[in-house]
Amino acid sequence: MSFFDVSHIAFSVLGYPISYIELIGTVSGLISVYYASRANVLTWPTGIINEIALFVLFFQIQLYADMLLQVFFLVVTVFGWYNWQHTTEEVPVSRMSSRMVGVYGAVLLGGTILTGIVIQQFHRWMPAYFPLPATYPFADSFVMVASMLATFLLAKKRIETWILWIVVDVVSVVLYLIKGTYFLSLEYVVFLGLAAFGLLQWRKKMVYA
Repeated sequence: MSFFDVSHIAFSVLGYPISYIELIGTVSGLISVYYASRANVLTWPTGIINEIALFVLFFQIQLYADMLLQVFFLVVTVFGWYNWQHTTEEVPVSRMSSRMVGVYGAVLLGGTILTGIVIQQFHRWMPAYFPLPATYPFADSFVMVASMLATFLLAKKRIETWILWIVVDVVSVVLYLIKGTYFLSLEYVVFLGLAAFGLLQWRKKMVYA
């Protein structure tokens, strides 16, 4: 049995078996989001650990959109890490324009629908790699697209990142609960609190035009 197999159990809590891969993904994710809420650059290296662990986990539980999302996260994490470290001054917290809010909303809606349709076909197009059909493809796709947009906004220090993360966390809590990854679902309850905390903290630091 591989160390990264979802059936390789680290310990159990109240009868729920927690695999090593779920444990690593959960703990590293909590640390990363905490650092993000403090606008601390350590959010990026801890995020990389989280992304690799969740890629492996989501593949095994057939949440393929969430799995692919981790690849995007990895790319944006590297960008965000570079962006925060290689500016002559600290990147200020700011707000999106009304026009950009509309653009992001349209991308979120269109991206969710398109991705959901594509994800539904993975097991038909690539049965050797995806032997089982995707579960809850549109909810999964919403989490994927919204998280992509929120991560990009995080890298640019736009305060709307936390509003998107709050929505993502609510959907994720329900989705992972249904999928039986209870420890991960509990993590997103904590994420929800951290996102609310991050919103309040960033409001204090925001640059008003």
